[in-house]
Amino acid sequence: MTTQQNLADQVVWITGASSGLGEALAKAFAAQDAQVILTARRVEVLEQVRQTLKSPERHLVVAADVTNEADVRHAYATVLEQKGRIDYLINNAGLSQRALIQDTTMQTERAIMEVDYFSQVFFTKTVLPTFLSQKSGRIVFISSVAGLLGTQYRATYSAAKAAIHLWANSLRAEVAEYGVQVSVVFPGFVKTNVSFNALNGEGKPQGHQDSAIENGLDADEFAQTVLQALAEGQEYVVVGGLKEKLGVLVSRLSPKLLYKMIRKTKVK
Repeated sequence: MTTQQNLADQVVWITGASSGLGEALAKAFAAQDAQVILTARRVEVLEQVRQTLKSPERHLVVAADVTNEADVRHAYATVLEQKGRIDYLINNAGLSQRALIQDTTMQTERAIMEVDYFSQVFFTKTVLPTFLSQKSGRIVFISSVAGLLGTQYRATYSAAKAAIHLWANSLRAEVAEYGVQVSVVFPGFVKTNVSFNALNGEGKPQGHQDSAIENGLDADEFAQTVLQALAEGQEYVVVGGLKEKLGVLVSRLSPKLLYKMIRKTKVK
């Protein structure tokens, strides 16, 4: 079965769609003739993205702050009014981190958890009734390889991405009988602007690129890999380079060896 057959005229809602992985996914879904809903905070940037998509008139911009529950409820009502259904929800909005635990304030800890965990939980719980009533659809969470391994400078980010993974596992078990599917994607290093916006210990954007991200997988290649995996019905999708995939494998076979590897790499 091809992605074309799976995605034609499907309504795909993507959060964090103004740049990076979200923008790349939007372009990939639109190229397969899906109807894409673009959500992020800045409507003007979302409109710019929409104009780059295949058949831009078919796609919808719905601005919202994913951490604002009133915004999310209003966005949900708008999507149902405009499209009438939702076939895919891609929980992609996220916030990274570049700080040692000893340098990270509790305010920063909570800010990262709010975006990377609680907002995805609330967004999903808000949209879930539509999936249950349709008895169809797929909910996708963009986690991270960091959420499977845990690395220096990303403690809270790793914890939040691990938390949403396990929450998604529970959701998958609860909704399977209703025909609703749940997938979790674990990106490794992908070349986006995520490093610029990553929070330091004081909760301020780092403001510069990391070498690991700069040398990472191309975002469009990431998106194509994800679409193919979803078309195949995969529920656990690791997308990254050899080092990330090796780390995930070692985490399953020998946690002790993994911890040694992480201590030596010190990737910031």
